[in-house]
Amino acid sequence: METRKYSRIKISGGHGGMKDIDDLIQKAVELQSNGLVTGQIAEELNVSRETVTWLLTRSKKEVAAPAPKDISVNWSNIGKSAKRLHNISLALCDVVLETLGKTNTEVDVVVGVAANGIPLASMMAYELGADLAIYHRKGQETASTGRKGTISRNFGSVAGKNCVIVDDVITTGSTSMEVIEQLRDMNAKPRVVVVLVDKKGVDTIFNVPIKSLLRVVRLD
Repeated sequence: METRKYSRIKISGGHGGMKDIDDLIQKAVELQSNGLVTGQIAEELNVSRETVTWLLTRSKKEVAAPAPKDISVNWSNIGKSAKRLHNISLALCDVVLETLGKTNTEVDVVVGVAANGIPLASMMAYELGADLAIYHRKGQETASTGRKGTISRNFGSVAGKNCVIVDDVITTGSTSMEVIEQLRDMNAKPRVVVVLVDKKGVDTIFNVPIKSLLRVVRLD
């Protein structure tokens, strides 16, 4: 994997990925022109909302504040391959079973966070013999809008059930907080959050264990 550092933003990606800051700016502008708001662009690029704002400001050649400390995660080499996604889902299932096995807790529902968490959650639900639920976020334009997301009625119910939350990347932890709160409001029992990459580096969020295949730690 090639890694380049520009100011305070570290850009990571494989062949064909976003290799420098100009590519990241161009992608942010393209997504904005397609109608995506700040929160949606942040999820697509796996960066914080603050980073998206900085990128869009740079694109207009305006005087911008120093770049926020952030890391862009490009896992498209996994996402484009169903076989690779399946293999990653097996690894995440192993992490879930290891974590919940310590308390002899069964998995009732796997909750995929739309959109990037859904493919992994679908495969994990099959492997674990659990129901599949889908969580849709709301209010993505700002970090906090007072609006809550929803559990899709077209998939499994969560009330009274042990839930595993699946997403691709944790950046600030705000999405995980939102999902955990919503599940508890619905009398569900969030037991663990599993992701590909944890950029926040915390062990728990709202007393729910956070488990990842990779944890990114900045040393500067």
